[in-house]
Amino acid sequence: MKHKLIIAGVITVIAFYGLGCFYDKSDLVYPPSVSTCDTTNITYSTTVTGILNANCYNCHSGNASLGGGIALDTYSGLLPYMKNGHLINDIQQIPGADPMPKGEAKMDVCSINKIVLWINHGMPKN
Repeated sequence: MKHKLIIAGVITVIAFYGLGCFYDKSDLVYPPSVSTCDTTNITYSTTVTGILNANCYNCHSGNASLGGGIALDTYSGLLPYMKNGHLINDIQQIPGADPMPKGEAKMDVCSINKIVLWINHGMPKN
């Protein structure tokens, strides 16, 4: 009798375990994230200035009184900070850099990638 109870218990555990486990197609259960970051046509005049306008110009423009006197709203004002790597380190929030935008969330990855691509293409004034 004791032997039959053990077997019945094992069968019950296996049955509950088997009923609780199932396999779905992972792409249906966990759909892949869709990337909406278009990096095909990065330009200074549209892409870079748009990102900087949304994230930097409040403090770093010729009209802003904040930002330590750093104005990024012109190509000639931006270029030194791009060439020395300070701006990209700051927006990527590299350890030891001054995280920007100051006091706000880190810039989105897509925007950072667009600026990096523009830098890697020689920072053209297009």
